[in-house]
Amino acid sequence: MDWDDYELMTRAVRAGQTRTEEGEHSEPIFTTSSFVFKNAAEAADRFVNNAPGNIYSRFTNPTVRMFEQRLAALEGGEMCIATASGMGAILTLCLGLLKAGDQVLASRSLFGSTVTLFSGILGRFGVRTDFVELRAIDAWEQAMTPQTRLLFVETPSNPLMELVDIAQLADLAKSKGCLLAVDNCFCTPALQQPLSLGADIVVHSATKYLDGQGRCVGGALVGAAQWLKGEVYGVMRSGGASMSPFNAWIFLKGLETLSLRMQAHCDHASQLARWLAQHPAVERVYYPGLADHPQHALAARQQRGFGGIVSFEVRGDRAQAWQVIDSTRLLSITANLGDTKTTITHPATTTHGRLSPEQRQRAGISERLIRISVGLEAIGDIQADLARGLDGIV
Repeated sequence: MDWDDYELMTRAVRAGQTRTEEGEHSEPIFTTSSFVFKNAAEAADRFVNNAPGNIYSRFTNPTVRMFEQRLAALEGGEMCIATASGMGAILTLCLGLLKAGDQVLASRSLFGSTVTLFSGILGRFGVRTDFVELRAIDAWEQAMTPQTRLLFVETPSNPLMELVDIAQLADLAKSKGCLLAVDNCFCTPALQQPLSLGADIVVHSATKYLDGQGRCVGGALVGAAQWLKGEVYGVMRSGGASMSPFNAWIFLKGLETLSLRMQAHCDHASQLARWLAQHPAVERVYYPGLADHPQHALAARQQRGFGGIVSFEVRGDRAQAWQVIDSTRLLSITANLGDTKTTITHPATTTHGRLSPEQRQRAGISERLIRISVGLEAIGDIQADLARGLDGIV
């Protein structure tokens, strides 16, 4: 079917499914490590890509393929590669596209493990990474060299909810012969479609909102076959960072309700951000849905919603931030996000704890910063839970 003819919510429920001769209504889980061939000739043809068909579940599995096709349909991409984790997706992308001597330009506003991967692990293999102010297009252009191969951003960023104009950065990348990869974890295709704005590749941690209930770990890359079909797919096939069929099935079920959940997350996060902005113990709120957010207009133009992540700084320091976190009874103290359950964490000592103090300072991550992934509980109960700690600071 041509899924371009259907709305996003329909694609999220229907795209990618191929029924077997059993006529099942729900997508099946193919829990098999390998597949049987009719004869030796068919096996030989499949192994050298002369014939379509399944070979081995590390790189060809029908359940995983259904997830890949559905996510590609949602993002408007030609191809998707599912991986074992979001970090596995980024590593697969880099190993497939980059070589010693290449340069990556990445935003300073990135998830801590992504920074470690770029600056530490890839650096040992001769790939240089320079970090740039996310919002400053001029800074990106000035940092580019003839060796620049990849631009990598999160927008909105983790955890300060900063944005970049994707279309503008994509134009710059194309003018310099570079690729632009956008981590779309916070928005998902329900709120933002970077490929339609000119990005080349979209990166996902399916662990977050694509699942939506904190059940499984997985990742994905979406884009044109021109960039993904060759070396990048080859890294996944031979490197083994593949998604399990069971996890793919969980993510398929998550995608069915993605649009509904993201709207509810946005609504709750917006209410919480406004409430926090009025609390005397809160010094600053980071949420692009607030009118005083410096990139509110860009978020309204580039996204279909402002997302479910709210970060804020309390008056004080680490002790006061921990007081708020430790006083909660309802919220889950965990670094994961995108769950129906509201989660709360202290980025400076968890998600970005492996960064140096200087790196955290440059990224704007202070000791008084708290990040909340706003879930689907009653908003009044979430506010009351936070008030236990906040009211004690006043």
